[in-house]
Amino acid sequence: MALLKTQLPKVILSVLVILTAFAAFAIYQHPMAIFPDPSWGFQVMRSMEHGGGFNMLIAPDQLDINKNFGEFLSWWSPGQYLVPYFFVSVFHVNVGQACALTILFCEVIGLFGFYQFFKKAGFSANVSAVSVAFIACQMFYIIPYVFYNGGEVLLFAFGGWFMYGCLSFNRVKDWKLILFILISGWIGFICKSSFMWFYAAGLCIIWIRVSRAHTILGKWIINGIWIGVPAIVSFTGIYVTYLSKGHNPTSGGHGLKLLWETFGFPLASPLLSGFSVDELTHGLLFHPDGPMFSYAISVLIIVVLAIATVFVMIRILKTVPYTEYRLVLSVVYIVSVVFFGMAFFRQLAISYEGRHFRMVGLVFIPGAIYLIGRLQIGYRALFAVVWIGITYASVQYLVSGYDINNNESAHGTSGITQQFLDQDGLDELMKLDNTHKNAIFVFISPDLGLEVRNNRVVTLDPIGQDMKINYEDFQHCGHSGPLYIFLPSNYKGAKATMIMKSFEDYKGFKLTQLSEDYVLYSAD
Repeated sequence: MALLKTQLPKVILSVLVILTAFAAFAIYQHPMAIFPDPSWGFQVMRSMEHGGGFNMLIAPDQLDINKNFGEFLSWWSPGQYLVPYFFVSVFHVNVGQACALTILFCEVIGLFGFYQFFKKAGFSANVSAVSVAFIACQMFYIIPYVFYNGGEVLLFAFGGWFMYGCLSFNRVKDWKLILFILISGWIGFICKSSFMWFYAAGLCIIWIRVSRAHTILGKWIINGIWIGVPAIVSFTGIYVTYLSKGHNPTSGGHGLKLLWETFGFPLASPLLSGFSVDELTHGLLFHPDGPMFSYAISVLIIVVLAIATVFVMIRILKTVPYTEYRLVLSVVYIVSVVFFGMAFFRQLAISYEGRHFRMVGLVFIPGAIYLIGRLQIGYRALFAVVWIGITYASVQYLVSGYDINNNESAHGTSGITQQFLDQDGLDELMKLDNTHKNAIFVFISPDLGLEVRNNRVVTLDPIGQDMKINYEDFQHCGHSGPLYIFLPSNYKGAKATMIMKSFEDYKGFKLTQLSEDYVLYSAD
């Protein structure tokens, strides 16, 4: 029995690595689909491959589509396409296969990172391994195998190791600490721009750890300066070289708005993100595929979860004996509530999604596992049932998603599974791309542009049921070779007319019914 306990962490980690490698091999053979955010990143990669500058999105100029316009894409961090680009360049694989290799690399590195961080925070190897196993059963761990989510999986790879580093320094006057603060800010931002709030939390943890033995305020201030200077240099480098060159989610707000979910969602984030509640409910407040509950019910769930989370958080802080972990959990939770609560209050362009709070949930998990392990058998049995339910839903999602991607969706030269065009339509797209050099292809989904290798692409926002659009974003003047507009069949009529009128110098559009679900409007 003693031997089993000592070998349990190795067994758990070995099994997780094997299962992760098996899943990655499957999607390497039949790659996943892709979320819109990294699709824009891959369009930047495509522009760079055609001679564009770093992180520049090259597209037809709206004022004259005969010319090109370059835009520095600062809304999303560059790691979502740079890491796959590395695999494309080194191993000469397609984008889909590069994403599969990225997922394998990040998931394995992330598992070991959080395992080492949990142990560094004070937990035993067994509790740390069980916590990592619980993480691997979550829906958010499975999602990349169905939809490549870019920065999400990259931040998972780095987050645990970053927090491990924050607990590794005991004195402030250390060149290694200064280097860590400087470089970790850059690496984290490259992984995902929302890392910056987690970075701030990590700096606060370092500051408290190296200062708590001192009772003199001046010593705290001096330590803060030692930590703050490299942090400011790191952020300044990010701002000057990246954020200042374009728009980002914090560029502006839409006034102040206080609702139940404004601070309730951040307060409930450990359960929403750490236990995949937001993913299992298809998104309580942000649900592109349709809501599972009404708005009122969703808000009620969030309020109940917020109250429950605060209660559990207090119990964890009272029960877990590890000082370092209590510090990390407290700081990360408080910083996340303040940062996202104020962002929602100011109505910044940050959606109500559990994925934004993933680091909070991951930090929360070992404390919850430790607490549950000290409760009565009935509570532990209930947790086991919850764990089994989450695992079942995650596996079902993986199996059904893989089957749809492999057998029902379209596949082109990029290797990415295409969601918004069937195989007949995609075949026609690739045929037209191969037979023209000066054509312009128009889509309402950024991932379709990845299949165009020889011509230029315009990506428009989808038109909602209210038929409201920003004409400045849609309007394109001038003429430059054939124009091909690929749309869903339900766009026939008013929506298609609005898009065709946006290209005012093209007349006499021809309609081609590509399949039951998709149409092509073309004009010379």
